[in-house]
Amino acid sequence: MLLELLRWLLPGFGLFEFITMRAIVGAGTALALSLWMGPFVIERLRALKSGGQPIRTDGPQSHFSKAGTPTMGGALILLAVTLSTLLWSDLSNRYVWIALAVMLSFALIGWLDDWIKIVRRDPNGLKSRHKYALQSVFGLIAAVVLFATADHPSNTTLYLPLLKNFALPLGAMFIVVAYFWIVGFSNAVNLTDGLDGLAIMPVVLTAGVLAVFAYASGNAVFAEYLGMPRIPGAGELAILCAAIGGAGLGFLWFNTYPAMVFMGDVGALALGATLGCIAIIVRQEIVLVIVGGIFVIETLSVMAQVASFKLTGRRIFRMAPIHHHFELKGWPEPRVIVRFWIISVMLALVALATLKVR
Repeated sequence: MLLELLRWLLPGFGLFEFITMRAIVGAGTALALSLWMGPFVIERLRALKSGGQPIRTDGPQSHFSKAGTPTMGGALILLAVTLSTLLWSDLSNRYVWIALAVMLSFALIGWLDDWIKIVRRDPNGLKSRHKYALQSVFGLIAAVVLFATADHPSNTTLYLPLLKNFALPLGAMFIVVAYFWIVGFSNAVNLTDGLDGLAIMPVVLTAGVLAVFAYASGNAVFAEYLGMPRIPGAGELAILCAAIGGAGLGFLWFNTYPAMVFMGDVGALALGATLGCIAIIVRQEIVLVIVGGIFVIETLSVMAQVASFKLTGRRIFRMAPIHHHFELKGWPEPRVIVRFWIISVMLALVALATLKVR
């Protein structure tokens, strides 16, 4: 939006033609918006007569004191991201619209889930089968659209970051891969969002890494030099990623321990699906698994816990997801959060290192 306005007002002034510049300004815009709107949004959420977030009775007892904390704060992130992206992105780019559509459609599912929790005072929210059905519909639509609009073989080819010459054409299997990455990471971020600030920092780091890969894959020179698949137009997604990073840091200002507001499913489901969608577009599915390792570990801990209990009647962890296991071992909540953040930083560095190890 602003890009077109600046082109009209300042012909020949090419500073904002650079994706890197617009990504920096986009991150700053999203950060400023989230910090500015945060107090108002939190106050509006607190004003809901329902009394805020209900706490599950089967969770750690230390969480009972959080009852009543406003939830659905993820709406603040999504609003800042959407506004910043619309302001600074090239709106003729189809990838930007697809990623935004994925984000807002999954936000709708999360909003419905949070609304049931608040209005009906049901900590379980939307029934799992209904939530998964809605995720499947939106995830499948996104996967089909990406497959149908693919205009180059690289758009539907699987690449491995450590094998420079590995390229596996997926054909129609691309739809399956895209579906599982979008829906899978949507649920993975949602499972991780169980402690104050635990999920948002890995989201910020993951978005930052994907911004680098999106920019490089959209640049012919960098893509060739780094041995990456060239995806024309993917560079614009760096602005969306930067906006997620800026908005996420702004939200963390209010979500850090002890949280003034929770992200809720409206944010977690949407951000996870968006990260999965961006990774699919820039053909870096494996890199997302690396940098989003915390989300993967949290998900695997739940799967292992359920499988073990059904098969043997015994639990592997004291409670799943795994962050609750460490809480029940006696770790203070801030220690769990910061140590998981440290792991996320290390995973982000490993993911970035794959740029050269090809």
